[in-house]
Amino acid sequence: MLQLNPKNLPESLKKLSEKYGPVFTIRLGPRKIVVLYGYDVVKEALIDQADDFSGRGKLPILERHFKGSGVATSNGETWKQLRRFALTTLRDFGMGKRSIEERIQEEAHFLVERIRNTHEKVQKEIDGVIGRDRRPCMADRSQMPYTDAVIHEIQRFIDFIPLNVPHTVIKDTKFRNYFIPKDTMIFPLLTPILHDSKEFPNPEKFDPGHFLNANGTFKKSDFFMPFSAGKRICAGEGLARMELFIFLTSILQNFTLKPVVHHKDIDITPVVTVMTNKPRPYEVSFVPR
Repeated sequence: MLQLNPKNLPESLKKLSEKYGPVFTIRLGPRKIVVLYGYDVVKEALIDQADDFSGRGKLPILERHFKGSGVATSNGETWKQLRRFALTTLRDFGMGKRSIEERIQEEAHFLVERIRNTHEKVQKEIDGVIGRDRRPCMADRSQMPYTDAVIHEIQRFIDFIPLNVPHTVIKDTKFRNYFIPKDTMIFPLLTPILHDSKEFPNPEKFDPGHFLNANGTFKKSDFFMPFSAGKRICAGEGLARMELFIFLTSILQNFTLKPVVHHKDIDITPVVTVMTNKPRPYEVSFVPR
């Protein structure tokens, strides 16, 4: 067992994985935590043994904000009922009158209208596929591999929740050659997956080519896990993917984005908090086409 200072935790965990392998135990205060480091071991836990690792780990910050309620932080039968309700509600969003995509298109249209006097350039791909006279829709995405790759790379690069939201095992569990007692907290880390240098060459560089084949078609990757994986994958993943695509293409269809300072002077290192890598605030000009 290792005693670990929580400062600079991701880099410290990387060094520990290099020394002890992809499964090891650390202590954060009084808590023993099993760390899963790397795609293979996280996939094995969250997907291949999804039921065993389906519990939600408890951290003081989560307890303080959510008090054990809500689909993200609850457990047991409460979690199952909330998740079913959330997924049903998302599917039925619009109450049968309008589809969820139509609602998002409308929101994106309102957003564009509000900023039309000050906004930005459209990519050639958006011009060629969507044009200027209609709203983007999800059916366009399959014809826009570069735009799709950019959206994926943004999510990979920012690595929003590097440690993942903690899990627990819901029963005594055998995992590889280890015995993990019931209720042990699990950190299935996302950073080493999203920044895996074999899957994403030069992972610290923002490069949409990470999601493009040599012929320019979109390349899927099993390592793309910004929403986690398994039974505790973000319930709003489908909604988020739709919003990201429609909002981005709607804005770029109408405006060109320009920074107010030279791009070399923009600091893109995130603001690191207990749970997240938050993007820094930026000022940007939206220049109409």
